[in-house]
Amino acid sequence: WFQGRLDYSPEVPELAADGFVLIGGRLDYLAARPVAALVYRHGAHVVNVFVWPDGVGASKASTARHGYNLLRWHDGAMQYAAVSDLNAEELMPLARLLRASAQAAGSAAP
Repeated sequence: WFQGRLDYSPEVPELAADGFVLIGGRLDYLAARPVAALVYRHGAHVVNVFVWPDGVGASKASTARHGYNLLRWHDGAMQYAAVSDLNAEELMPLARLLRASAQAAGSAAP
């Protein structure tokens, strides 16, 4: 779906077996830059995961504000920001799953 809408193609893993059901995706903007937004559901909670190229800059970070948790990381090629009303302990497994998926995709590249 992102093809032709962005100048990159993010990994969009299916993680339903791990409790994170992919319910959609959209084009969004962060700091005036178009980014991929992947939307997962975990129980009754929604998690927005923003993905964009640029492995430089943000390091691992987490913060909470107004009842929402933000978890940021990068894998050397892409930046990620997961936002949800899930508590931080419930959000961390999604980050681990997305990292593992990105690593598996990277090792499969020619």
